[in-house]
Amino acid sequence: MSSHHDHSAGASPKHSAHGSLKSYIVGFVLSIVLTLLSFGCVMTGMVPHEWIVPGIVVFCIAQVLVQLAFFMHIGTSPEQRENFTIMVFTLLIIAIVVVGSLWVLHNMNVNMMHPMSSMSSMNGSD
Repeated sequence: MSSHHDHSAGASPKHSAHGSLKSYIVGFVLSIVLTLLSFGCVMTGMVPHEWIVPGIVVFCIAQVLVQLAFFMHIGTSPEQRENFTIMVFTLLIIAIVVVGSLWVLHNMNVNMMHPMSSMSSMNGSD
């Protein structure tokens, strides 16, 4: 018996989900392009000020999708369905926590007592 294993002869289904060198290079190039586009939104001045944040958010979402598809191999194939479901559930929980926190912080800000300077100017008119 030889201790040398030929990995190419009997590739298991577990290893078939991994990408090729070409897919890794495509993912890397797309990641670099999306990063440069985000950087360009801010630094070039060519994007109107009110479009900078939405542009960065769009490039951010695209970057996450590229990372998930090309590097983490998360997809909708039957082999990846469990991983995809777990990822969607995790994103849902994160979204609930973030939106809930922003809602609480906004309500706290609205319902906080006004600064003392505005209170003293109201009392000074008496």
